[in-house]
Amino acid sequence: MEIQTDVVINSKFWAATAILIFTYILIISEKVNKTIVSIFGASLMIMLHLVDQKEAFYVEELGVDWNVIFLLISMMIIINIMKPTGFFEYIAIKSAKFGKGDPIKIMLTFAMVTAVLSAFLDNVTTVLLIAPVSLLIADALEISPIPFLIVEALASNIGGTATLIGDPPNIMIGSKAKLGFVDFLLHLTPVVLIAMFVFLLIVKLIFKTKLKISDDKKQRILSMDESKAIKDPVLLSKSLFVLGLVLSGFVLHGILHYEPATIALFGAGLLLLLAGIHDPHHIFSEIEWSTIFFFIGLFIIIGGVVKVGLIKLISVKILEITNGNLMATSMLIIWFSAFASAFIDNIPYVATMNPLIINMAAQLWPDEKGLALLHHPELLPLWWSLALGACLGGNGTMIGASANVIVVGIANKAGEKITFLRFLKYGMPTMVLTVIVSSVYIYIRYYLLK
Repeated sequence: MEIQTDVVINSKFWAATAILIFTYILIISEKVNKTIVSIFGASLMIMLHLVDQKEAFYVEELGVDWNVIFLLISMMIIINIMKPTGFFEYIAIKSAKFGKGDPIKIMLTFAMVTAVLSAFLDNVTTVLLIAPVSLLIADALEISPIPFLIVEALASNIGGTATLIGDPPNIMIGSKAKLGFVDFLLHLTPVVLIAMFVFLLIVKLIFKTKLKISDDKKQRILSMDESKAIKDPVLLSKSLFVLGLVLSGFVLHGILHYEPATIALFGAGLLLLLAGIHDPHHIFSEIEWSTIFFFIGLFIIIGGVVKVGLIKLISVKILEITNGNLMATSMLIIWFSAFASAFIDNIPYVATMNPLIINMAAQLWPDEKGLALLHHPELLPLWWSLALGACLGGNGTMIGASANVIVVGIANKAGEKITFLRFLKYGMPTMVLTVIVSSVYIYIRYYLLK
């Protein structure tokens, strides 16, 4: 099967590809700070006219996704205002007591909570809420917070795969394929539950011997009084009110027709007013600016390789290899999407794949049009394969998903370094394992039991 493509392989194509590879080599080597690498790579993309300045800053598909940037900044402002209230200490103590002071039980509890929240909220929001609690738990137990943070990032990416609103790729696929909330619930939630169960088992096996603590430490945790953790109940009440509004807005953003970033920005502004903060300098100084600029640079670099057609060319070749065999196409899509999304932003990747799948469908079933084509029984497994691969693939590397980058930034600020290779050690096996589970699910449900 031959799919027409307008990709031109020229000097710009090779220059953008070289910048992408060079950027990732430097990030992996950790010889240079990843934010510096990201900003320099982005500036090269613009200076060499691989993506022009207007596209870099004003065209979401080819540059900075300001929705993500303002969502991050706004949620960081809300979290920073809440920190002095003692709320996170309170949750940390309650969670530790629920897990009877056992680090593994606490970790598994946090992973499950993170996954469930991520199915209905943005993954970034979820880890921003859970990560501070993890730092406090680890500090109280006198253990490294890194395993907690990595597990929570991985759980957020798995949980976010379950629903239409859980991850941006799902929203994009749902919009293009005219698939609704119930469709995702019926087709993706079952496999995500299985994948999450397997993930929790693996987490328990890996960390049960690495996170042992003495009975004295457990007892010290159990004897802590969570009620004494609350330092400013008035500010806490205001913060929880605003946080409740924001989280409700996230769940209902499709009905409200506001982007999550707009809702979060409103919440941040409202809480700054209600908290009576006259000089917000200390609030803004606590924002993870290094993480913010890493994202800005990465968006522009990915925009450059999207513009020159690298992603489209690879995607077309993958679809051509299967020569119309839809089962083989499903498997190739899920695995290629997973590995692609481990290294590049899954949003431009899905934006590229969506029309390619529709184009392929039009060639296979030329008599079908509109919804009949998009919902062709033999095409639906390809949409689910794309969603599973793109979402679960984010677990592969430290830069594969926004949630991963956030926990790395939080860890660094707390004096704990999560290296690229350390994240890879846990992330890549998790990605491969969950994609294997998903592949078996796709094969059995849509082909074996057909």
